[in-house]
Amino acid sequence: MCGIVGYIGKEQAAPILLSGLEKLEYRGYDSAGIAVLGDNKINMVKTKGRLKVLFEKIHGGTDIKGSIGIGHTRWATHGAPSDINSHPHMSNGGKIAVVHNGIIENYLKLKASLEEKGYKFVSDTDTEVISHLIDYYYNGNMIDAIIKTIHRIEGSYALGIISSEHPGELFAVRKASPLIVGVGNGENFIASDIPAIISRTRDVYFLEDNEIVWFKGDTIKILDADKNEVKKDIFHVDWDVSAAEKGGYEHFMIKEIMEQPKAIEDTVCPRIKNGEIVLDDIKITKEHIEKLKRIYIIGCGSAYHVGVVGKYVIEKLTRIPVEVDLASEFRYRDPLVGKDDLVIVISQSGETADTLAALREAKKRGARVLSVVNVVGSSIARDSDDVLYTWAGPEISVATTKAYSTQMQALYLIAIHLGINNGHITEEQKNDLLAEMQTIPSKVSKILTNVSSLQSYASKKYSSKDVFFLGRGLDYCVALEGSLKLKEISYIHSEAYAAGELKHGTISLIEDGTLVIALATQKDLFEKILSNIKEVKARGATVFAIALEGNTEIEKEADFVVYLPKIESIFTPALTVIPLQIFSYYMAVNKGCDVDKPRNLAKSVTVE
Repeated sequence: MCGIVGYIGKEQAAPILLSGLEKLEYRGYDSAGIAVLGDNKINMVKTKGRLKVLFEKIHGGTDIKGSIGIGHTRWATHGAPSDINSHPHMSNGGKIAVVHNGIIENYLKLKASLEEKGYKFVSDTDTEVISHLIDYYYNGNMIDAIIKTIHRIEGSYALGIISSEHPGELFAVRKASPLIVGVGNGENFIASDIPAIISRTRDVYFLEDNEIVWFKGDTIKILDADKNEVKKDIFHVDWDVSAAEKGGYEHFMIKEIMEQPKAIEDTVCPRIKNGEIVLDDIKITKEHIEKLKRIYIIGCGSAYHVGVVGKYVIEKLTRIPVEVDLASEFRYRDPLVGKDDLVIVISQSGETADTLAALREAKKRGARVLSVVNVVGSSIARDSDDVLYTWAGPEISVATTKAYSTQMQALYLIAIHLGINNGHITEEQKNDLLAEMQTIPSKVSKILTNVSSLQSYASKKYSSKDVFFLGRGLDYCVALEGSLKLKEISYIHSEAYAAGELKHGTISLIEDGTLVIALATQKDLFEKILSNIKEVKARGATVFAIALEGNTEIEKEADFVVYLPKIESIFTPALTVIPLQIFSYYMAVNKGCDVDKPRNLAKSVTVE
């Protein structure tokens, strides 16, 4: 992994490939390269480091001539970042070039077999076996060679392929790794994600596993693994190009933080009509809901943290037991999931490898799957029984903000819908909950007017070595996300703890000057968290607290306080997370970190 772009048309390919790769930088990468087909030969340039290094090396693409090409930004899995390990990879003799996202699990066995046949390997990657395999099977027909190759390789892949033997053609194929086809006017594209091509076309095809795309001139054929032609509907992208641009902000992350009121409104308001919840085309029936024995919520990273909030809320509003699972662990614990269970899977991209695998395991065991995703037509959306889209728009920064917030709103809607249908929410409660929920966008907007005080406080604390987050109940759920945000973009060590666990070991880590962020928004637990603040203060901690307006008693204990608008208790996470996002952002900015592209991280994790 991490980003693929391919072009076939009448213009020079290299500048278009570089532009497309630039739009995929948010996915995270450590090297970049392109291969262009011109004068019946493949010209390839690749380099370790940022895309600007490649850009300068080939003078913006003007050094490489040709109107067909493939490009790649790599996030190392097999082999350290280096010029040689960068993509594309060529076959011996230089007739075939391949870019690849994913992991080939049986590459060592294939490599040994190919070496016995005389193939020489120059890189440490798993990808190089693909270029050599296609070359080995090639007998004049590239489609046949590709089909034979994908029958041999095990794992996940999105491939872009060019061959000097086929000077007017481009090939692509995918399995368990995202790849789209862009349909233009006299030009066509492949890409890992829509932002790479949105400036040139809004019409795309979404590919299914093991579908092969054959571009010849300006024609496109999509074939299955038996060479049958597949007919597809074009999906028209209707969001604005500017949604994937910074719009005057220094970083995408702060832009996306500021976009949250609108993103939340876009996700919630169309689903509340005439005082009722309308969940798009979700077909789960009242009878099915009444029979539910258990709900599982599955996600990775921030999506998992949304699930932890969801557990508290769904259990409170439905009295249905809820388990929250890390997607990477779900399959391997032999989960007790079956036909009377609902599995809710959460993923921004809809392509998260572990989450997709967990979804398929749940379906295999007979559970109904409802997915919460942001990307229309993604693999998780297509494989689910029901889908609730979060209309967050494109999220470019690796550290999620508005996707997290809209996922949370989706779970609120699901929880209320389930509670109404199983009889645990009365008409009056429903009306109160929906009315309160519709105030969230304006209350988030109000919090966002307090950016300057958080920026100022971060300027005093960015040199912290350790930061601890404390909370109880729903505040603990948000503490998990706050801690993750801080560590992933500022590289400051941070941990989140349930405040009641302080005396069970955590308090030994507190010393003079340690920054503790205490969340105190739960009315029934306010006095208890105050006691916890006193405990850490007595050990020398500096305390940054978040509380609801009116709870000024906390000022007696905390060194710095941010107040949130009052709101019904179950909705406090929607507000509490906002100052934590802002604070983390400014901590990272003050440290000089690459906020949108934190080291070693990728936006869409499409491999295990």
